[in-house]
Amino acid sequence: MQSKGTNFPVDSKKKAIIAILFTVAGAICVSGMFFSIYSYVNNISFLIINTQVPGLIVGAAVLYLGVRYFISLIKLKNELYQPTSRFSWNNFKKNKNAKNS
Repeated sequence: MQSKGTNFPVDSKKKAIIAILFTVAGAICVSGMFFSIYSYVNNISFLIINTQVPGLIVGAAVLYLGVRYFISLIKLKNELYQPTSRFSWNNFKKNKNAKNS
Protein backbone atom coordinates (compact mmCIF):
# COMPACT_ATOMS: atom_id res chain seq x y z
CA MET A 1 0.00 0.00 0.00
CA GLN A 2 1.40 3.39 -0.96
CA SER A 3 1.36 6.32 1.37
CA LYS A 4 0.00 9.69 0.29
CA GLY A 5 3.33 11.36 1.10
CA THR A 6 5.70 12.79 -1.42
CA ASN A 7 7.46 10.37 -3.77
CA PHE A 8 10.23 12.78 -4.69
CA PRO A 9 13.05 14.44 -2.78
CA VAL A 10 12.30 17.91 -1.47
CA ASP A 11 15.04 20.51 -1.69
CA SER A 12 16.76 21.07 1.65
CA LYS A 13 16.55 24.85 1.16
CA LYS A 14 12.77 24.61 0.98
CA LYS A 15 12.69 22.50 4.13
CA ALA A 16 14.92 24.92 6.02
CA ILE A 17 12.93 28.00 5.01
CA ILE A 18 9.61 26.36 5.88
CA ALA A 19 11.02 25.22 9.24
CA ILE A 20 12.14 28.77 10.02
CA LEU A 21 8.73 30.18 9.07
CA PHE A 22 6.96 27.58 11.23
CA THR A 23 9.27 28.52 14.13
CA VAL A 24 8.37 32.18 13.71
CA ALA A 25 4.65 31.34 13.58
CA GLY A 26 5.01 29.27 16.74
CA ALA A 27 6.85 32.12 18.47
CA ILE A 28 4.04 34.53 17.55
CA CYS A 29 1.45 32.14 18.99
CA VAL A 30 3.44 31.59 22.18
CA SER A 31 4.02 35.32 22.65
CA GLY A 32 0.29 35.98 22.21
CA MET A 33 -0.58 33.34 24.81
CA PHE A 34 2.10 34.60 27.21
CA PHE A 35 0.99 38.22 26.86
CA SER A 36 -2.67 37.27 27.38
CA ILE A 37 -1.87 35.42 30.59
CA TYR A 38 0.55 38.10 31.79
CA SER A 39 -2.00 40.85 31.11
CA TYR A 40 -4.75 38.98 32.90
CA VAL A 41 -2.62 38.27 35.98
CA ASN A 42 -1.25 41.83 36.22
CA ASN A 43 -4.47 43.59 35.13
CA ILE A 44 -2.86 45.41 32.19
CA SER A 45 -4.95 47.53 29.85
CA PHE A 46 -4.22 49.89 26.97
CA LEU A 47 -5.81 53.18 26.02
CA ILE A 48 -6.89 52.83 22.38
CA ILE A 49 -8.98 55.65 20.89
CA ASN A 50 -10.10 56.86 24.34
CA THR A 51 -11.19 53.35 25.36
CA GLN A 52 -9.49 51.06 27.86
CA VAL A 53 -8.82 47.72 26.15
CA PRO A 54 -7.68 44.82 28.34
CA GLY A 55 -4.28 43.39 27.50
CA LEU A 56 -5.97 39.99 27.34
CA ILE A 57 -7.76 41.13 24.16
CA VAL A 58 -4.52 42.42 22.63
CA GLY A 59 -2.79 39.12 23.40
CA ALA A 60 -5.72 37.18 21.95
CA ALA A 61 -5.42 39.22 18.75
CA VAL A 62 -1.72 38.37 18.49
CA LEU A 63 -2.53 34.70 19.10
CA TYR A 64 -5.20 34.81 16.39
CA LEU A 65 -2.77 36.31 13.88
CA GLY A 66 -0.17 33.68 14.76
CA VAL A 67 -2.65 30.84 14.22
CA ARG A 68 -3.78 32.38 10.95
CA TYR A 69 -0.16 32.64 9.82
CA PHE A 70 0.43 29.01 10.85
CA ILE A 71 -2.53 27.85 8.73
CA SER A 72 -1.34 29.83 5.71
CA LEU A 73 2.11 28.28 6.13
CA ILE A 74 0.60 24.80 5.94
CA LYS A 75 -0.98 25.75 2.60
CA LEU A 76 2.32 27.26 1.41
CA LYS A 77 4.21 24.12 2.43
CA ASN A 78 1.85 21.92 0.43
CA GLU A 79 2.31 24.17 -2.60
CA LEU A 80 6.10 24.38 -2.32
CA TYR A 81 6.58 20.65 -1.86
CA GLN A 82 5.10 19.91 -5.26
CA PRO A 83 7.76 18.79 -7.76
CA THR A 84 6.61 21.37 -10.31
CA SER A 85 7.03 24.38 -8.01
CA ARG A 86 9.68 26.77 -9.27
CA PHE A 87 10.51 30.37 -8.48
CA SER A 88 9.38 32.85 -11.09
CA TRP A 89 9.15 36.63 -11.07
CA ASN A 90 5.92 36.23 -13.03
CA ASN A 91 4.23 35.06 -9.83
CA PHE A 92 4.57 38.60 -8.47
CA LYS A 93 3.14 40.40 -11.49
CA LYS A 94 -0.51 41.36 -11.48
CA ASN A 95 -2.42 39.48 -14.13
CA LYS A 96 -5.68 41.34 -14.70
CA ASN A 97 -6.99 38.79 -17.19
CA ALA A 98 -6.77 35.92 -14.71
CA LYS A 99 -8.69 37.84 -12.03
CA ASN A 100 -11.53 38.80 -14.33
CA SER A 101 -12.10 35.38 -15.86
